[in-house]
Amino acid sequence: MTFWAYLLRCSDGSYYAGHTDNLEHRIGHHQNGLIAGYTQKRRPVTLVWSQDFPSRIEALEAERRIKGWTRAKKEALIAGDWGRLSILARNHQDERSPSTGSGRTGFGTGVASSIRPEPVEGHVRHSPRQND
Repeated sequence: MTFWAYLLRCSDGSYYAGHTDNLEHRIGHHQNGLIAGYTQKRRPVTLVWSQDFPSRIEALEAERRIKGWTRAKKEALIAGDWGRLSILARNHQDERSPSTGSGRTGFGTGVASSIRPEPVEGHVRHSPRQND
């Protein structure tokens, strides 16, 4: 089974990170306001990045890591700018406090180092690992 971490751009320009085992279904629920919470009042939403993972825990860890990222790092990921993402990650390593209340910061260690910048332009972008 494939699991996904994803980023949505909300109508107010903010970003929402999540994970799921059915990407199209989950995005539909966000789009239709069926998921209470952050995206419900910020519709419409646009899928701007997604990546598949072999296990739910890896997708969840990627989601949590991305939620702790700065806006600039999220935008570098969306743009597929690996060089900028790496620079921003190095600059962020010296900070000891998280950018959100989640306690998740940093980049380059553990499963999140497998995050690949893959922009999505109006459709779901499947990563090279997925078997079609």
